[in-house]
Formats: sequence, C-alpha cells, structure tokens
Amino acid sequence: MKLADVTDRDAWRAFAPSLHIGNEKLFAQTALPLGDNLREDIRAQLRHDGYFQEHGLDYGVDLAAMANTVRAISRAGIVPVFAYVFDEFWVPFHRLHGWYEALLGTYALMPDFWVWNLEPSRGDAGWLPHRDKNYQALLPDGMPKALTTWIPLSKAEPLNGCMYIVPASQDPVYGTARDVEFKFQFPAIRALPADPGDVLMWNQSVLHWGGRTSPRAKESRVSMAFEFQRGDVAPYNQPLLKPQTLIPFEARLKLIGMQILQYRHMYRFDSATEELAQKLVG
Repeated sequence: MKLADVTDRDAWRAFAPSLHIGNEKLFAQTALPLGDNLREDIRAQLRHDGYFQEHGLDYGVDLAAMANTVRAISRAGIVPVFAYVFDEFWVPFHRLHGWYEALLGTYALMPDFWVWNLEPSRGDAGWLPHRDKNYQALLPDGMPKALTTWIPLSKAEPLNGCMYIVPASQDPVYGTARDVEFKFQFPAIRALPADPGDVLMWNQSVLHWGGRTSPRAKESRVSMAFEFQRGDVAPYNQPLLKPQTLIPFEARLKLIGMQILQYRHMYRFDSATEELAQKLVG
C-alpha cells in the first residue's frame, strides 16, 4: 500500500473494472420511495426497539460485484474500507435520501463509515458489543439524533457473523445515564440475519455487535455501514458531508484515511497502514 498506488485512480479502476469512480449517472438515480404507512411503521419500530430492518431493496448497483471487490481488496492486504474509493459504495446511501429525511429531517452524513470482510478461515468477528454513542443521542420523544445504516453485500447469517442487537424494549438501561452497563437478559439478544439488498438502521443508543464466524460458514460476510445525523444538532464528528453530493476521489481518500485512524481502537493496524493513513489525511 504505497501512497503513489493508492492515489492512482486508474490503478483502482484496473483493480475493479466493473466499478466506477466519478460516474455522475450513478448518483442521478431516483431516490427509493418511503410510503406514509412504512414511514410510520419504521418510526414506531425505532421508538420501541431502536432499530428496523427492511428486505430486498434495489439500490441500482451490483452488490455481488461489490462484495467480490471487497474480498479482492482484502486478499491484496488492503484495508477493506478502501472500497469507498468506488462510487457504488456511496450510491445506496444516496438512494435512501428520502428515508433519512423522514427519520432525521434535515440531515448530514457523518465522516464515520466502514467496510467489513469477515473471513471464516481466520475466525474473524465483527465489532464487540457497543453503543455507537449513548443515551444523549436520543430526542425526548425517543427518536434518534443520529442513525447508523448497515447494508450486507453478501448473505449475513450466524455462521458468518451476522449482526446482533439488544432491542431497546428489552434493555433496562437503554436511554439512561447507566447505559454503559450491560443489564439485559441473554434471551433478549436478537440475531439479525440479512440478505444482500436488505437495510438495517439503528439509533446510536442501542446495544449491538457483529458475531464471530465459524469455519463451517460457506462464505465471508461482506458489509458496509455509514452514519448520519440530524442537521439541527451539533456535529458529532467533522467534517459533515452534504447529502446528495458526489464526493471527489481525492476527498474520498482523505476520509478513508480518517476512518483508519479513528478506528484504530477496533483493529491492530500495522505501522505502514497507519503511516499511509496519516499521509492521506495530511
């Protein structure tokens, strides 16, 4: 991972010829609709359990090609979050624009995102149980100030590390200053198997984690996530990104470097990777 290679967009295009960098047509696709009934149902789910899952959305991108690209990046010894150099990894969040407006009002993308390739042969696992923020990320009515969107690019199931969550309704310390404690009963844990094209969204106060893979899994679990916040609250992280905007290649690289540095507590990156990230951030 040399700086000259990482900053060469032609090298990335050669790495994944079926994907794109800077293709405005991909971002011109119509936003996915969110009908009134579904909007009210989702809002009720967020208040009651802190999350919701919808199945089989069509984002207008090739999810299988994206998953294969992430796996190829991993095999090359590159941190999977570099997949965000490609347009396709931004498009689904652009197409969910109407959903974010319905749930957050005026909103912004936070510079907080990641890509996972959980490899069963290595015994990989998702991130440990955590809350993205805490009880202060909730409005008085229980609606979120910030949302995480998690999209599987491959099938996610218990054997390859699907998501697990403790529903807000089953978490006795949820939404309180005691939410640093784990007080839930084990039967409350809910597995969230998902197919490519599904979307999971949760508020940033709910407790969740990714499972550990089994060598019996048929494939690695590939997924991506991005975080969003209301526009009328103070930024949780900066720079906030404007919705429905095509982020230039150079800015994407800087943001990717930022992710590596701010998620060092989740991984043990080698010194060369950290040095590269520092150079990208500048």
